[in-house]
Amino acid sequence: MNYSENANKQYHIQVGKGDIGRYVILPGDPKRCAKIAKYLDDAQMIADSREYITYTGTLDGVKVSITSTGIGGPSAAIALEELVQSGADTFIRIGTCGGMQTEVMSGDIVIASGAVRMEGTSREYAPIEYPAVADIAVVNSLIAAAKSLEQNYHVGVVQCKDSFYGQHSPETKPVSYELLNKWEAWKRLGCLASEMESAALFIVAASLRVRIGSCFLVLANQEREKAGLENPVVHDMDMAIRIAVQGIRNLIHADQEAGQ
Repeated sequence: MNYSENANKQYHIQVGKGDIGRYVILPGDPKRCAKIAKYLDDAQMIADSREYITYTGTLDGVKVSITSTGIGGPSAAIALEELVQSGADTFIRIGTCGGMQTEVMSGDIVIASGAVRMEGTSREYAPIEYPAVADIAVVNSLIAAAKSLEQNYHVGVVQCKDSFYGQHSPETKPVSYELLNKWEAWKRLGCLASEMESAALFIVAASLRVRIGSCFLVLANQEREKAGLENPVVHDMDMAIRIAVQGIRNLIHADQEAGQ
């Protein structure tokens, strides 16, 4: 059932078929949409509803859209569901993360190959035994983009959670015993970084049979801070944006060559 006042628009994101391209970049922060849109040709805002702002433009003559998802799995899952219903099938999430391994430095880029499902949204789509993994074509497109832009990057598993402060002040939470022990487990397993959306997005994408991947700017690394290592806070998203845009461009060209 569509609860929207306009039956041609999706209830939450307020876009419909024809409004967006099959390729969509997914920032969390609505304010990042305009920054990303500058890398597209003739980009126009087409919807502004709740935490969801959508721009559509073109990249090498192909329609590409940008939709913000807000913070966390529930709102990201809603955006993905409604974008797919509007005709999209290929997605790159872009955002920030906190490094977990000491070699993951502030300002680096992390490309997620998979995500730890320490959140709730994905459990309403798939049993916990099912892994949250990115589409390999999207991962490879992001790796190629990072290489072409000569950016320092890491590829691997990220940890996803629902509570930002559960990560940053776990000792203050009644379930500190669980948060602290699992954080140590994720580190020992080699998790590169922590963020809040990829696990839900990867599982929802799997359920809908669409392609998705994620890339992140490393904002800082609390493990480097604990170890007394240099740990500046980096806010400049430009390189991460450029990698996401180039990743979309790589996918467009590969799809065209494959006749898809």
